[in-house]
Amino acid sequence: MVEEATHEHLSVISAVTEAGKLFTRAQEEAFCGEQVVAFLEQLQRFLGGKLLIYWDRARIHRGDAVKAWLAAGHAGDVRIEPLPPYAPELNPDEGVWNELKHHDLANVSCLDLRGLRTQLRRGIQRMQHRPDLIRGFFAQAGLL
Repeated sequence: MVEEATHEHLSVISAVTEAGKLFTRAQEEAFCGEQVVAFLEQLQRFLGGKLLIYWDRARIHRGDAVKAWLAAGHAGDVRIEPLPPYAPELNPDEGVWNELKHHDLANVSCLDLRGLRTQLRRGIQRMQHRPDLIRGFFAQAGLL
């Protein structure tokens, strides 16, 4: 009998603010549109007021669930600004992932997802205590 190789993975969604705050949600399966909407709702509750979202053109950001949520009356509270295709340098959130990949997760080898989640959480917590670093990602993207 041949076993199929399974690839465990950790999916993470994140958001940054110009004030230097970092918000994340991680799970062991890929995010779907409904979960993106839940994350946006969580951001709205936590931050209050209107949100300006700079998004890349990922399919999940343009999906039916997100469109339906915006059409259901949230478009007045959430403004979506699409980033040009293939322009990660314009997305301040990409700075977060570059920082994590090149510093906190560089050369990390984990035996399981629990270990990876722990390493990721440590890196995120370090960055959450460095609002100056996160604000720098906005400056680097030309948004400040």
